[in-house]
Amino acid sequence: MDCLNFPAIANIDNPQLAADLQQLLDNKTKPLGALGRLETLALKIGLIQGTTQPKIVSPHIRVFAADHGLTKHGTSAFPSEVTAQMVLNFLKGGAAINVLARQHNIELKVVDAGVATNFAEYGVDHHPQLLDYKVRLGSRDALTEPAMNSEECIEALKAGMQVAKSLKGNLFIAGEMGIGNTSAASLLLAKLEDIPIAQCVGRGTGLDDAGLQHKVDVLSQVLQRYEHVTTPLEVLAAVGGLEIAMMAGAFIQAASDRRILLIDGFIASSALLVAERLVPGVAQFAIFAHQSVEPGHSRMLAALDAEPLLGFELRLGEGSGAALAYPLLLSACAIINEMASFSDAGISTQSEPGSQANIAAVVATSDGQ
Repeated sequence: MDCLNFPAIANIDNPQLAADLQQLLDNKTKPLGALGRLETLALKIGLIQGTTQPKIVSPHIRVFAADHGLTKHGTSAFPSEVTAQMVLNFLKGGAAINVLARQHNIELKVVDAGVATNFAEYGVDHHPQLLDYKVRLGSRDALTEPAMNSEECIEALKAGMQVAKSLKGNLFIAGEMGIGNTSAASLLLAKLEDIPIAQCVGRGTGLDDAGLQHKVDVLSQVLQRYEHVTTPLEVLAAVGGLEIAMMAGAFIQAASDRRILLIDGFIASSALLVAERLVPGVAQFAIFAHQSVEPGHSRMLAALDAEPLLGFELRLGEGSGAALAYPLLLSACAIINEMASFSDAGISTQSEPGSQANIAAVVATSDGQ
């Protein structure tokens, strides 16, 4: 497969900066570690941004949409036509991610990575919230041929990098929409981590027990077909999806630009796993929003050494879990930037006899509230 020239990824490991951030947090007006993981989150954001004054500026959500040829084998409870229908719903502002993006004032746009529909027929091909990077009308049937050929896979990766390059802010959420993409994510996990497919597969859009077993059987056949495929790029092309490849490219570019990657669920994590295998170091910039109820997601998180922020039993995708977790990042930045230190507030850091002077200092600097 042709080679790609990926951008360089910085190493965020900075012991001196970490020590400075920890000292700032330890000196806030609270017991040591009293804000728990909010403190470790603040430290992580500071390391990603390379500063003791981290902040979130102009966050962006891009929902990558594509169809999957493998769905013709009944691996999803919904028909592939739903992908295009949901894209139209996104453009009308009616999906969960639209609601959450509006609530938190996050810019949202949809990326057509490979939806098997011509949106010009619906008169939305020039919609301001639809970005046309379509590589082809859906991926191929991975049971009979690779989901993407090498050229298509590379085109999708490059397109994702271009999407990320166009962003102005410092926080990036990649959502996704694609009937059948839990199958692609499961296959990627099984191949890249050498995990039995039955431990990677979940119910996706709501399969019953018989449907779940059928899904496992079909994906097992796919894995047998590509048993000889080993490199991350070849695995992505063989069993991945156009939207997953595009998300992986976007993660690589966004990490190179030192943006925070706020990672959503199972599909987004599969794209990050691919990105990390292609360009080691990308995952340093990731903050994991939640753990999906898709069984494979816990395996995916373990592979990425990730500790998610939320456990809300989500399985929607779209970037919804990341949007829910977003306010925690704002709070982490606010704590480190705005919370008073003991010296600022004139508060003793240990039990001492006679603290009237400290009390007087607090009263003198108080606004009376």
